This record gives sequence, structure tokens and C-alpha cells, in this order.
Amino acid sequence: MFDGFEEFDIATSGATIHGRRGGDGPPVLLLHGIPETHLMWHRVAPRLAEHFTVVATDLRGWGDSGTPPSSADHEPYSMRAIARDQIEVMRSLGYDRFHLVGHDRGARCAYRLALDAPDVVTRLAVLDVVPIGDVYDRADKAFSLSYWVWSFLAAPEPVPERFIAAAPEVLVDYMLENWPEVKDSFPPEVRAAYVEQFTHPETVHAICEEFRAAASLDYDQDRADRGSRKIACPLLFLWSQHGQVAKLYDDPMAIWRQWADDVRGAPVPAGHFIPEEAPDETAHRLLDFLR
Repeated sequence: MFDGFEEFDIATSGATIHGRRGGDGPPVLLLHGIPETHLMWHRVAPRLAEHFTVVATDLRGWGDSGTPPSSADHEPYSMRAIARDQIEVMRSLGYDRFHLVGHDRGARCAYRLALDAPDVVTRLAVLDVVPIGDVYDRADKAFSLSYWVWSFLAAPEPVPERFIAAAPEVLVDYMLENWPEVKDSFPPEVRAAYVEQFTHPETVHAICEEFRAAASLDYDQDRADRGSRKIACPLLFLWSQHGQVAKLYDDPMAIWRQWADDVRGAPVPAGHFIPEEAPDETAHRLLDFLR
């Protein structure tokens, strides 16, 4: 797993970010979703590394990255703050411009980074999300029942933290068993790593703070930008043919076309965890888009 990749820990102005780098060629940054870490890319990163220098990181608050103190307004766990970490990591590695690929939470960080730093991102791929502002503005009964994790993790401190502390594997198992279409997509050691991070109180608190920031700062920033700022680079949007994005939104591509002029994409025959459930198609589509 990640043969030929080197591990690193890089101090940014706000946190310490853990990750791996491998391959040779133009730089590509891969960002993970929930309940994962950078390990979610273990089937895709080596294939991309045949053509690119691939960097995969744990977002601030996740995996082996740092968990800095939060604040009353949750700003340290806003996607804007999390995106700054990633820019600083890439600059520390010698890359001022790079391709960017994100899944789930990582995709939300990725599009925020592309909006805030248009000169940094050369190509952007977002997997199985629509923007946070659109999610909340379109939320209904179906969203509330299918995406209850959003409301649960965003609940006031310390409610979700204490519930998760009592049985961390329950939350992770729920996501890994109910969101994928391909149920055996997670090797035991990878699944164990996902569960293990939820046994650390500081990590759980950081993750909850991220969802609290999503419902406040991230939402407000999306509302402010919608219609006034667009993603400048080409954008690839892949979504799960059997997941909630396909069920909740009649035309999710149309949503992304409000945010970028050059948008392409397609559904992937998988559940939510596209890179782990359909690594061959994910790698193929990313290579076609990034090269």
C-alpha cells in the first residue's frame, strides 16, 4: 500500500499536516472524506503516480494531522482555514500550482481552495458532493433522514463528542456499511485506521467542529460567493450513481455549472466511496481529465 511513497509531517501556520508523496511529474493533491483518512486513495494514488507527483494528506483534525484548538465561531475548522493548510503544505513541498482532487469533505475543501486561490489550482475534481450552500438551501425531509450525520456532528458541544466516545465504531461502521454499494471495499487495516481515529477525543472534537463550521461559516461564504465568484479552472464532477447525490438532486451537474464555466463529469456505478469502490474507473477518469 503506497509503495514508493514517502511519509511527511509538515507544520503550517495553523496545524501540522500528515501525508504521503510519490511519483514524478506535475503535482496532484488528493483530499479525503469522512470517515476516512488519506488512506482512501491507496488504490488510486499509485496509478496516478505513474504520470504525476501525487500528494495525499490528512485534513486538519483528521488521521495523523494536528488538532489545533477551535474558537467560538469554529473558524479554525472552516474549509477556508483547512484549505490554507493544504496550500502551505504544497508550497513547502515546492509546488505553487497543482491539480486538486477531493472526495466528500476533501471536495468541499478543494472547491473552497479553488475559489479563494484561483492562481493555485490548475484543474479541480470534486467527487460526490454539491457545494455546502446548495446542500443547506435545498435540504428537505429526504436530506434530513439520509444525511442525519450532518446534523448530529454539528450539534452543540459536547453532545456528539460524548455519544461517539461511548462507541466510536458504531458511527464509522454505519457509514462504511450503509453508504457504499460495494460492501467489501475497505481492507481490514484501512477500516481499522478509520475507526481508530474516532477513538481520540481531540480528533472527534475537531471533526465535529468542522461540521459546525459547515453550518455557519462555510455556508455563509458559499452564499456570499454564489453568483459573484466562479471557479476559474476546469472542473470534473463525478458522483455515485447509487448514492444520495443522485437521489437528492435531479441534475447535480447543473448545480456545479453555477460555480464554474468549464464543467464536465458523469455518474460512476458505485456508492458514495467512489475511489475505494471503483478505483479503476476513478483512476481512468482522473487521468483523462488531468493529463
